[in-house]
Amino acid sequence: MFEKVVIIDGKGHLIGRLASVLAKELLNGQKVVVVRCEEIQISGSLFRNQLIFSKFLQHRGNTNPKRGPIHYRSPARILWRTIRGMMPHKKERGQAALERLKVFEGIPHPYDRMKRVVVPAALRVLRLKPGRKYCRLGDLASSVGWAHNGLISKLETKRMTYSSAYYLRKKQLAVLKKKAIANLGDKLGAKAVSSSPSTTTTTSSEKKVEKKSVEAPKKDKGEKKAPVAEKKPAGSAPPPKDKPAAKDKGEAPPAKKAPPAKKAPPAKKPKEDE
Repeated sequence: MFEKVVIIDGKGHLIGRLASVLAKELLNGQKVVVVRCEEIQISGSLFRNQLIFSKFLQHRGNTNPKRGPIHYRSPARILWRTIRGMMPHKKERGQAALERLKVFEGIPHPYDRMKRVVVPAALRVLRLKPGRKYCRLGDLASSVGWAHNGLISKLETKRMTYSSAYYLRKKQLAVLKKKAIANLGDKLGAKAVSSSPSTTTTTSSEKKVEKKSVEAPKKDKGEKKAPVAEKKPAGSAPPPKDKPAAKDKGEAPPAKKAPPAKKAPPAKKPKEDE
């Protein structure tokens, strides 16, 4: 999976193995930044590599010097030229890949506060046999004409001083943040416990006791049960109401109240004979 930018710390890497890995990643579309190129290492002693580089410098006299080959002296450009030789740099695909590469001596400002990674397949401690000689690329570059080895080392010492202070401050802030979160968690936890209902678990026997207490108490055998009205289907006519029966034969049923008498209309006067 591609990342936006990969920043590689060149310290402790072998130049050839690192260049081969980076060339493949660049051709695949990954953007790469390499810092501390002066700390890259080369297998073989410094004297041996100086002889090889001096022979490489003689190739310039075979043709017109204006057309090249151009021999870069700085460690960053030596790495850049090594990577360029591992890709089709004369085609559009290779040129586009080279535009994704950035190389620096030391660690300039934008990248000194960013995460840096290494390439395990190119580390000297893992790939070079113990006891073999090796040399530093910055020493080789300074022996063939690079004049900024002392300046870069001075700037790196200054950067590391600031970086150690920044890292110490970062650790202190992380400890304070952890304590603050713990204190806040205790306060929030206490409030949550006080506001939340009781979370006690009940056993099966306790549940049975609670069910029994909820049920209504049973009546005694001597007591008569109240008649239960039977449910009838909807739409059926209500049963006729029985008339109240007299208690004894001799007693008459209570007389109903007579309705109030209506007023008679006024009588008409008879007509007299003429």
